[in-house]
Amino acid sequence: MSDPRRLIVGMSGASGVIFGVRALERLRETGIETHLVMTQAAKLTLAHETSLKVADVEALASVVHRADDIGASISSGSFATLGMLVAPCSIRSLSELATGVTAGLLSRAADVALKERRRVVLMVRETPLHAGHLKSMLAVTEMGAIVAPPLPAFYGRPETIDDLIDHSVGRALDLFGLDVGGIHRWQGTRAAPGGGRLTSS
Repeated sequence: MSDPRRLIVGMSGASGVIFGVRALERLRETGIETHLVMTQAAKLTLAHETSLKVADVEALASVVHRADDIGASISSGSFATLGMLVAPCSIRSLSELATGVTAGLLSRAADVALKERRRVVLMVRETPLHAGHLKSMLAVTEMGAIVAPPLPAFYGRPETIDDLIDHSVGRALDLFGLDVGGIHRWQGTRAAPGGGRLTSS
């Protein structure tokens, strides 16, 4: 099967909704067909964390699916995709995927991607973590998903929050073989910013 150049983007209700928004923006610039599914909790988080409207976010996607539409194209393995990015990924969505008890289209689509052995990247947003969270992360990892919390990288000396967001989103999309820019890539200690060596202490 040829590369479908199609990616599912799920946005759950965890804090960090901007990661999903930025992913849609970058994917749109690269011409990747995006299929968006936003939970109701994600829409509430969007209102609390940004000045964007749901319609603004949906306009960034190629196709929008209702979170309760279990009959959507992305609920079937015969619908070819590169996989699915969940950004941000709540503990609830992580737990549904870990147990296989999918309550809506977001976790159903991720479960389908896993059974088809496609890449699933979960930008989990929670801290601190208790044993149940860690067990769920282990379970989805054993199933083939990649748990990729949006942790900041400081070796590139970010100057703005946007720098941190772009790096985290860029690294997540790297996992699908998609280079969308925005990443300060490590070149070794000899190429450290300012010409100096980076050291640990």
